[in-house]
Amino acid sequence: MKKIISTMLFAFVISALSANAQNILNNVVNQATNYVNGGGTSVSNEEVIKGLKEALTVGTNNSTAKASKMDGFYKNPAIKIPFPPELKKMESTLKSIGMTKQSDKFVQTLNRAAEEASKGAATIFINAVTSMNVSDGIAILKGNNDAATQFLKGATTAELKTKFKPVVTKAIQKVQLLKYWTPLANSYNKVPGVTKVNPNLEDYVTTKAIDGLFKLIADEEGKIRKDPAARVSELLQKIFG
Repeated sequence: MKKIISTMLFAFVISALSANAQNILNNVVNQATNYVNGGGTSVSNEEVIKGLKEALTVGTNNSTAKASKMDGFYKNPAIKIPFPPELKKMESTLKSIGMTKQSDKFVQTLNRAAEEASKGAATIFINAVTSMNVSDGIAILKGNNDAATQFLKGATTAELKTKFKPVVTKAIQKVQLLKYWTPLANSYNKVPGVTKVNPNLEDYVTTKAIDGLFKLIADEEGKIRKDPAARVSELLQKIFG
């Protein structure tokens, strides 16, 4: 069982890769298949695991590239960052006093911060996920369609937040988020009877940006588990069939 786990684990990222990267990973699949079927001893389990980590690296780079491009968050409904939920009353109040354009610009800039921060996410993410133990793959193989993603999320989220937050802070400064937030907060706080607001935008963007990245990875895992066309070898068809 453990001999096929490496092949299964990297499969969920392959559909996101470029043609060149797929050629590299197809070679890993072929090597792993040969090893599992006893067709040779030239490839060790350690080498197959190394191929897995390379696959995760390429796949994560691809996911962060999607997230970090212009409108990667803003025009993707699955990961778009909305006005902070606890401030929905603030949003509706601002729109009622003629500040709809400013509110919408703030939401756009929230997403620009996430897109900018995602440019620096690949290295942070890869350093965390490539340390996982392949033996955990048995539980992932028997798990739900997003079992691999949930494993990675549970194992790395806390560390990612710590390392990712400084990246978000720089991104917020670069896109000038406070330039759009401060006038909104000042206008809202002057409305009679409202509770003054002062949310931690860094924490909010950090959490939502990480959630978005994991969502993209989960999508790729789902493809390989559900779509027969995405299973690039007979071995993968046996595993997921």
